[in-house]
Amino acid sequence: RNSDLVVTDVWASMGQEEEQLERQKEFAAFQVNRELMSLANKDALFMHCLPAHRGEEVTADIIDGPQSVVWDEAENRLHAQKALLEFLMT
Repeated sequence: RNSDLVVTDVWASMGQEEEQLERQKEFAAFQVNRELMSLANKDALFMHCLPAHRGEEVTADIIDGPQSVVWDEAENRLHAQKALLEFLMT
């Protein structure tokens, strides 16, 4: 409640494929959807490190909606990774 930022990640990462169905059941109540976002502040943003599974941890209307900054987040991560590579190589 009253959050400025709502963040999620995939429910099962690489190497956890055998746990996928169980995790979907366990985490279903935590899906980021309109109902959950309505509990956050009106101008709250949504972030996800990508790739996202639409319909699982987040609904398409949220990840594609005006509150979503996932593509800005991905671009910022790219620049940070490039800077880190340059630092490590020099």
